[in-house]
Amino acid sequence: MSTSPASQHSEAVFSISTDRQQLDLDVIYRFLSEESAWARGIDRRRVERSIEHSLCFGGYLGNQQIAFARVISDFATFANLVDVFVLPEFRGRGYSKQLMAAVFEHDDLQQLRRFTLATSDAHGLYSQYGFTTPAKPQTLMERYDPLIYSR
Repeated sequence: MSTSPASQHSEAVFSISTDRQQLDLDVIYRFLSEESAWARGIDRRRVERSIEHSLCFGGYLGNQQIAFARVISDFATFANLVDVFVLPEFRGRGYSKQLMAAVFEHDDLQQLRRFTLATSDAHGLYSQYGFTTPAKPQTLMERYDPLIYSR
């Protein structure tokens, strides 16, 4: 009889680490390139490079990585939260809240003037951590190429 991943970890403790050596690049790459709405089709080298240049948070049940978040920051004035996910079979158990708490409690991310993110469906989660619509949306601009990974 086989057990589902969720039942295999019913006794495992959820932990979060910023140690890049613990990250499961296969899990991160597979989710971002195949399952995410924002990075579908991204190549593995680009994922690896983004991790090299970011503060990354891995969420683990035992030794299995089930969650991820990445922060791009100068660690003095600005940060941008990106690539946040909990694998679908582990959602609805509070892991995303624990992951966000770890991000926002991290010593290097305190007293930043601006912390940004983009989300299409998790406004409720992020509003619990103080995120709102931009106070001055007329001052924000972006260069956005949603097809970049398919070329």
